Amino acid sequence: MSRAKKSSWWDIPVTLAIAVGVVLLITTFVVKPFSIPSGSMENTLLVGDRVLVNRMVYHFRDVQRGDVIVFDGTDSFVPAGDKPQRNPISGAFTWIGQSLGLVQPDSTDFIKRVIGVAGDHVVCCDVEGRITINGAPLDETYLYTDDVPSYDEFDVVVPEGKLWVMGDHRSNSADSRSHMGDPGGGFVPTSKVIGRAMVVLWPPGEFKVLGIPPEFDAIPAPASADSSQ
Repeated sequence: MSRAKKSSWWDIPVTLAIAVGVVLLITTFVVKPFSIPSGSMENTLLVGDRVLVNRMVYHFRDVQRGDVIVFDGTDSFVPAGDKPQRNPISGAFTWIGQSLGLVQPDSTDFIKRVIGVAGDHVVCCDVEGRITINGAPLDETYLYTDDVPSYDEFDVVVPEGKLWVMGDHRSNSADSRSHMGDPGGGFVPTSKVIGRAMVVLWPPGEFKVLGIPPEFDAIPAPASADSSQ
């Protein structure tokens, strides 16, 4: 009888430990919740929204224009020394909380929309105030209400293995434009991409899929890609 009671008592914590372990494995390698820390992606994503980030997708396809991605901005958006330093215990609790989407992401993690991929010639702006990619204008219907594509002019060609990213709330986003003078030139290495934001899970009733806007379908391949085919 005592063995049965002991076994029953241990069932609960063991089951919980296994469940948490499975969840952490999934969030580490497959999908991970991410809490939106700022207004740089409004109105697509609002502060406090929780999105589900697909960590596997880029093992099967390349990053595409229009993808909303989460990435580690170390050495591109922030210096390596800005990464938070934690002791093993606080680091473990923070990691668990972030894995479950209950704790804000590190200040080195960002969420932005991919505007240009390797080889793309991205320019701001044409005579109508639109960003052009490989000479084609991009009509950005997803921008924050009454925002313009950019107040800052730029003319860049995205290097191999890099991305040009921007927030949907352009007047409130420190994105690739803000880091053109930094060593990385404002470009984000594809190796630093954590995953693609797929859906909004929270708050209740605000569920939506974060697909690629159709306006990106009209963007042609870079001239160098055309000539190599």
